[in-house]
Amino acid sequence: MDAAFRALADPSRRALLDRLNARNGQSLRELSEGLDMSRQAVSKHLAALEAARLISTVRRGREKLHYLNPVPIQEIADRWIGRYERGRMATLSRLKQTLEGQPAMTKPEFVYVTYIQTTPEKLYEALTDWEFIKEYMDGWGPQSTWEVGSTVKWKMGPDGEAEELGQRVLEAEPGKRLSYTWHTLQPMHREMFDFASDEAWEQATKERSKVTFDIEPAEEPSAGVKLTITHDDFDSPDSKMLEGVSGGWIMILSALKTLLEGGRHVADQ
Repeated sequence: MDAAFRALADPSRRALLDRLNARNGQSLRELSEGLDMSRQAVSKHLAALEAARLISTVRRGREKLHYLNPVPIQEIADRWIGRYERGRMATLSRLKQTLEGQPAMTKPEFVYVTYIQTTPEKLYEALTDWEFIKEYMDGWGPQSTWEVGSTVKWKMGPDGEAEELGQRVLEAEPGKRLSYTWHTLQPMHREMFDFASDEAWEQATKERSKVTFDIEPAEEPSAGVKLTITHDDFDSPDSKMLEGVSGGWIMILSALKTLLEGGRHVADQ
């Protein structure tokens, strides 16, 4: 948190965060355009923001794209704001609403980075073992043998059976990487997203995206394990599924972090 406060104290860095808030997934060249500072200075500011975990980066060919990362702000809220509210879920709910109110991204993908005090093997187990999953997802979530090509069934709540929704495992490298196709919008989502017409709803239910978890040691050993989640392959920046997962993953991975680090589960607080 000290690094986050130091990074946020600089107005130039806050300006760069504002640019990413307006349009996520920008390169160094794009972020430098129109600024009264050299590209080298922008690069140094971005390095400081990345070190403070306020942004995350992803390589796309020769370009390095920068994404706003809400993790440190969320941790600040959990520590000093949540205690005065009715609980952590209320704070995360407001954070979700704030994030979903951002302008649409030109690149329709969601990137999120968090650091967890655990081992790569334990983190991978938490992403694939149903006994773990049902704890931090409150009875929702995926079930599979987690072999490449195998079916991923999805449980849409604590009651009922896991359903076959056309999901498949794309990559599965224990301790390093997991990727699978995502389910389409389900009937329960129609009211949630308030579709005005049958045609718009029918078109939206055809979209199928994918989610990828990359696990690697943190740059600093004391930070634990770095988990990068990339949810992409959406049809457009206005995707309703993109809107839903952007807030949903933040809540899920916050609960996962709490569970693996030995804290109480969100639902118990």
